[in-house]
Amino acid sequence: MAPSRARPSALRRLASGEGLPQSDGLPRWLAPLPTWLENVGLRLVWLVVAINLLGTAFGFWYYGFHPLPLSDPLITWQFATEPVAMWPFVPDSPMATLFIAAAFAAWKLGRANEYLTALAFFGCWKLGLWTPYVLTVFADAFLSVTWLPLYAFLFVSHLAMVVQAFVLHRISDFPVRAVAVALAWYGLNDVVDYFVPIVGDPHHTSLPLADDAVVAVGGGSTVLQLAAAGAVALTFLATFFALATRVKKLERRLA
Repeated sequence: MAPSRARPSALRRLASGEGLPQSDGLPRWLAPLPTWLENVGLRLVWLVVAINLLGTAFGFWYYGFHPLPLSDPLITWQFATEPVAMWPFVPDSPMATLFIAAAFAAWKLGRANEYLTALAFFGCWKLGLWTPYVLTVFADAFLSVTWLPLYAFLFVSHLAMVVQAFVLHRISDFPVRAVAVALAWYGLNDVVDYFVPIVGDPHHTSLPLADDAVVAVGGGSTVLQLAAAGAVALTFLATFFALATRVKKLERRLA
């Protein structure tokens, strides 16, 4: 009998908010996750950090940094085709998972950093939705060159990034200066990815269609236009959600 009583008790402790940053009672559209799920994520934060670091490593491998297998060139695929000076703008999703791993780790170590948290929120929100967006809009092209289990993994794992982003309000107030830094970084990413590449061609994640290919989905829009529209819209939305979270937190505290 003792083990059966202990198990629910352990689960209750895992989901309890004791000793964790309090929820600010944000409206559901800003904090859609159940509080107990946020609590579990914060209690298992080192596991969350480890998973994100693994995702970062996989992401850099996906973009072409191949220490393994040894038979591959060390630098291949998209990294190999981009100017070295623009490499920081290429691995968008791996950078987002690195930001959120760093943000959670800094918080757990008692050194929470608002800039890291804002970058993590923007990155996981934006790339977590942009990738499923392009996987859906260009599904036929992706499925013609991508193994179905990998396609499904990319789709689901990026949506999981969005789930993580909605836990960050528990460890951040999203000050305006931090939101401004995140907006500057991801706004610059949009510029060099789609509009003014500075060096070489646009630096967005490689898609299985030519940038100037016209697709029926967008009413005659090109691949580049559709990809850019999704990215820019999500940057605006990330800015709105971050600042709305700050405003609603201040309203609750002043009420």
